Amino acid sequence: MGVAVIVVAAGSGTRLKADAPKAFVPVGARSMLERALEPIAQLPALEQAIVVVPADRLQQAERMLEAAGLAGRGRAVIGGAERQDSVLAGLAVLADAADTVLVHDAARPFTPVEVFERVIERVGRLTDGEGGAVPVVPVVDTLKQVDGEQIAATVDRSEVRAVQTPQGFPRAVIEAANRELTGMHTDDAGIVQRAGLAVVTVEGHPRAFKITTQDDLLRGMAMYAEDPALPRIRVGTGTDVHAFDAASPLWLAGLLWPDQPGLSGHSDGDAVAHAIVDALLGAAGLGDIGGMFGTDDPRFAGASGTVFIEGAIERLHAAGWKPVNVSVQLIGNRPKLGPRRDEAQQAMSEAVGAPVSIAATTSDALGFTGRGEGVAATATALITRL
Repeated sequence: MGVAVIVVAAGSGTRLKADAPKAFVPVGARSMLERALEPIAQLPALEQAIVVVPADRLQQAERMLEAAGLAGRGRAVIGGAERQDSVLAGLAVLADAADTVLVHDAARPFTPVEVFERVIERVGRLTDGEGGAVPVVPVVDTLKQVDGEQIAATVDRSEVRAVQTPQGFPRAVIEAANRELTGMHTDDAGIVQRAGLAVVTVEGHPRAFKITTQDDLLRGMAMYAEDPALPRIRVGTGTDVHAFDAASPLWLAGLLWPDQPGLSGHSDGDAVAHAIVDALLGAAGLGDIGGMFGTDDPRFAGASGTVFIEGAIERLHAAGWKPVNVSVQLIGNRPKLGPRRDEAQQAMSEAVGAPVSIAATTSDALGFTGRGEGVAATATALITRL
């Protein structure tokens, strides 16, 4: 059974009153969408993960898919004004090998993987007349039917359930139901039922609650903070090497070093800045400078190393992290760091937004640095949750 999961993440989140689309709002260290992708990446039968997002978040979503280990199986597409429009956008790009389709809300970021597995397993056992499976949980509150301000009747809560996602369907069923779609529906199960098929239930999970309001967000953050298995700090290491190029100016640690041979590279060759970027990205699990910015992207030809640092910091913040400090070891015969150490540390500290210390050493005439062919830099970054 080949499984495709469509993650609906194009909502504006008006009721959440956030400064970003709801799926991109951080819950602890990472956004709702990043958390929603975690259990999906663990599904053995997964053929494809499709995230449906606002147009201006397409590239960010693609980076999240890559960070979740879904680069080869993930795809980000632009959603529509209504939830149904977004689901249709996901259905339009389904892989040929996907014969089971799950539709999941990114606003349910804590849904455990076992809920996905239960839905997939039940879809595999659907009988004639059954068109889908959805997870449900019991309703704990007393429910009343009202007429204006008056209570009209008490609803027997033993006969009702709260529906969650992911909701699962055979591909042919969900595609046909959406082709025949008329009117508005609050979920995909309603669309399939409208097409005349029954939808069965499986056990949901209390952690699969939907984040809609500020109170929901606070609940999620409190639950996340209580998890002792999640680290509050991380460490990353980055290394960069550049050969000398007498035809270029020397930029190192954000400073111009006059009368010194420069360093070769697509950008300015600032080995110190580039090592810092890799250390920061590595600590946050966001890849490396080449994957983030591209080693041959024409936009970054000759770009200052501080541009890459600023971009890395933006990505750290978006993922819910901030730098605590960075330590850099510069290896090479020249330039002599000592006379400009304070200046270099200040420049890098301002770019990072946290203290950066820089030390220098030679390699006792050993290797390419000892022969004066270039320089190397190694950085260690400590980051913490926002």
